[in-house]
Amino acid sequence: MGISKIEWTEATWNPVTGCTKVSSGCLNCYAERMAKRLQAMGHPSYLNGFDITCHEHLLELPLTWRKPKMIFVNSMSDLFHESIPDEFIIKVFQVMNQAHWHTFQVLTKRAERLQELSAVLPWTRNIWMGVTVENQRYVNRINNLKESAAFTKFISMEPLIGPIEDLDLRGIDWVIVGGESGPGSRPMDKQWVLDIQTQCEFDKAAFFFKQWGGVNKKKAGRLLQGKTWDAMPKRLAFEMG
Repeated sequence: MGISKIEWTEATWNPVTGCTKVSSGCLNCYAERMAKRLQAMGHPSYLNGFDITCHEHLLELPLTWRKPKMIFVNSMSDLFHESIPDEFIIKVFQVMNQAHWHTFQVLTKRAERLQELSAVLPWTRNIWMGVTVENQRYVNRINNLKESAAFTKFISMEPLIGPIEDLDLRGIDWVIVGGESGPGSRPMDKQWVLDIQTQCEFDKAAFFFKQWGGVNKKKAGRLLQGKTWDAMPKRLAFEMG
């Protein structure tokens, strides 16, 4: 298990590694940089670098973790990448079904494929499905997500690299917003964040502000309007409460 420092999850599980750039948010991909470092270190999961690789031997790993966890699935890939066979995606979902004590967070930029496969995937309530929307150009991914059969739906607006207007968040449970970090990071305007926060409030979607980002994301912090915003989907709060 990869214990995660990502603020909105607890652990990562990577039955697939590797990806290819598909939209603007991919420009400074952290996973690509990390994969190349791990390949240079001889890590067995990254012998192919950042090429798509399915790791059959890691499929049942969450079943060995007895303590309930919030698990980000494929932090080093995209489960709905066109090079990943349908059958392997279904296997990943079947494991998530079996490991019912965990909560799995799946995030994709390939929202069209998500919509296409949704009807054949075995959805259970512990599987949260999200799409990345980094600017106005990709807002249509939200409609693909809404058409999926996922019980809990979320949006990651990270890296947020432009304003997003006319948002309709009805049917969306959770929105994560964050600025890009690391080398070459693009700036995020405060007003873009405030506009999204206001829309979340209007449509009753939980709002999570992850970070301002930048070259020194720790220094920039994650305060917005003088406080942290760590809301989680209401369904989780109800189930835990």
